[in-house]
Amino acid sequence: MHELAVAQALVEQVDAVIDQHQASRAILIRVRIGPLAGVVPDLLATAFPLAAAGRRMDHAELEFTHAPIRVHCQTCGAETEAAMNRLLCGACGDWHTRILSGDELLLESVELETAPALPLES
Repeated sequence: MHELAVAQALVEQVDAVIDQHQASRAILIRVRIGPLAGVVPDLLATAFPLAAAGRRMDHAELEFTHAPIRVHCQTCGAETEAAMNRLLCGACGDWHTRILSGDELLLESVELETAPALPLES
């Protein structure tokens, strides 16, 4: 399952964020996935708990945001939304387009829980 490898890489990224911010654990992980990314969100959601087991994000909620497919037309210069398997310009209908978004798989944000501060000794 390709999504298990993606989930393992996601766990490593989140672990780095937890370390960077000296937090105790992650409680919400938001991932942005475009339809052209080659990752099925439902399968990633199934694989994530396996990859995160025993880690500092094993009880975190995994949330997905979806990136629309947007293209830039090289003929007329318009930036429009496009459909999967139909990357045509929405303004002029030409097929000479470049993908602007919709192929990404990004760790968008991580909500962290910090360890409680220890009381200062007087």
